[in-house]
Amino acid sequence: MRLAEAFASATLDDIKAALDGGKLVLYSTGRPIGPDHAITRSEVMATFTFQSPAFGPDAADGATAPLFVETSVVATGIGTPGWARLSKADGAPVADLSVGPGNTEIKLASVSATKDFPVTVTALKFLPAEAIEWTKTEFGHVFVTNHDNPFRKVSVRG
Repeated sequence: MRLAEAFASATLDDIKAALDGGKLVLYSTGRPIGPDHAITRSEVMATFTFQSPAFGPDAADGATAPLFVETSVVATGIGTPGWARLSKADGAPVADLSVGPGNTEIKLASVSATKDFPVTVTALKFLPAEAIEWTKTEFGHVFVTNHDNPFRKVSVRG
């Protein structure tokens, strides 16, 4: 999970409360550095709207119980969702989450999205916020690295 700067010190309960009536938007690959950055290389795959409250009681195993207005939505794009942005009801970004198989935060009923066909979120969990470190190299590139996975990097020229 990558938190927006406004939520950097928020608790998980604060984040859940901020999502009341908000949106979960699935995007194709091309995830920006964080929620405070514009989305420039991704296509919207599907948009879910949270109810108010946005989450029900957690399951006995600790699984988060998101409450959407519709449990399945119609895809607006074609492709493989790679990440999602959570935003408040007023559109302010809250967090970016990973989407897909494996150790990701959002799991879907299908691997890809097909325009005009339903998309369903089968699981949503909040992983700890990623620790981001900026390091400038001799070539002027800046790498954003996740300490939990040293192979997960974003290169920015500058």
